[in-house]
Amino acid sequence: LGFAEKATPATLQRYREAELAHGRVSMLAVIGFLVGEKVEGSSFLFDASISGPAITHITQVPDGFWAVIIAFVGAYEASRAEAGWVDPADCPVDQPGLLREDYLPGDLKFDPLGLMPDDAEEFALIQTKELQNGRLAMLAAAGFLAQEAVDGKGILEHLQSM
Repeated sequence: LGFAEKATPATLQRYREAELAHGRVSMLAVIGFLVGEKVEGSSFLFDASISGPAITHITQVPDGFWAVIIAFVGAYEASRAEAGWVDPADCPVDQPGLLREDYLPGDLKFDPLGLMPDDAEEFALIQTKELQNGRLAMLAAAGFLAQEAVDGKGILEHLQSM
């Protein structure tokens, strides 16, 4: 379709990094929708007081929780920026957000289960699978949000009524 015809290799690397990051967040969001609705009223978190469709959960969480979330997300993003991006002071003015030469988009050197293959061809295959699952999760999360916003019912409630 020619979407990347005018993009430089550096720009494509940034797009790949962004797509991987957003895909990972979306995969977690989909799991969060389903688990959050499934454990409703029975969870030890927040005195089991969070209920209803997942899109309403965010307004029911106590304020102190957000400080913890912001701290964790900030630490993660800082380490990701440290690992992947060239220091802005060292970047050419016409190339903001330049990734490091030795950085592979999405590779944060975090693999506690040892799932990352050593073979470059196998790694490319695994990364393609992750991208495809992330794309599907982005669509699923958007669909979950839209469905719950339309009728106010949870996703699991819809699945159980089928």
